[in-house]
Amino acid sequence: MPQFAANLSLMYTEVPFLDRFAAAARDGFKAVEFLFPYAYDPSRIAALLKAHGLQLVLFNAPPGGADLAAMAAAWDQQARGTAALPGREDEFRAGVLTALRYAQALDCPRIHVLSGIVPAGVERESLKGLAVDNLRWAAAEAARVGRDILIEPINLRDMPRYFLNRQDHAHELLDAVQAPNLKVQMDLYHCQIVEGDVATKLRRYLPTGRVAHIQIAGVPDRHEPDQGELNYSYLLDMLDTLGYTGWVGCEYRPAAGTSQGLGWRNRALAAQPLP
Repeated sequence: MPQFAANLSLMYTEVPFLDRFAAAARDGFKAVEFLFPYAYDPSRIAALLKAHGLQLVLFNAPPGGADLAAMAAAWDQQARGTAALPGREDEFRAGVLTALRYAQALDCPRIHVLSGIVPAGVERESLKGLAVDNLRWAAAEAARVGRDILIEPINLRDMPRYFLNRQDHAHELLDAVQAPNLKVQMDLYHCQIVEGDVATKLRRYLPTGRVAHIQIAGVPDRHEPDQGELNYSYLLDMLDTLGYTGWVGCEYRPAAGTSQGLGWRNRALAAQPLP
């Protein structure tokens, strides 16, 4: 059975962010992920991870901003990344270097780099070369400190005009960059909304070794995985069959309380065969 990581930005919102580490540990999670740590000193988060026996497996590079305060505020100001935005190269590099400093302090092996919203009047295809150059630079910087850079296709319903939407487009960028530590973050929620045929996508891309992280949520409402149109029991079994050994991030919004909605996870773990 795959290993599950609680997403502390979407889950446990019943309590303040710094209290969510304890809440996740009480519910039996051994790993966590979240969107952004930049509003907090990394030493505070590192202490919480250690105190509760948690591993941090993923977080995002800043979606914008040239200094730490601006990076911490950027998401709430509707910034959605700069990797594919012309004229924002210095901002992109500052964000990646800040993320890598946090990754080292928090012993996190991978960071997700957001691509950005395609500007009005600009064709997506015209931005691919810029995205490749930025990602090649980011991967080289991350390799210096032993980290992976991840890119994630995101659906256009939740994030209109986002640069990266499809699995094949993400893998085309990997082909162009040619950096072994640039990988794909495959969110099955986004994949279902944009493309469907999720099982076939898993069969195609997991054997490549280029999918470094998977996330799950129910479709269409992004609640618990046992709500909605995807058969996660089948898909989680498929991850085992395909030999996926990475983490599965629970990036969903609980419908009625985080702990109360963990029945799907408990059933999945109970169904795990004995060694």
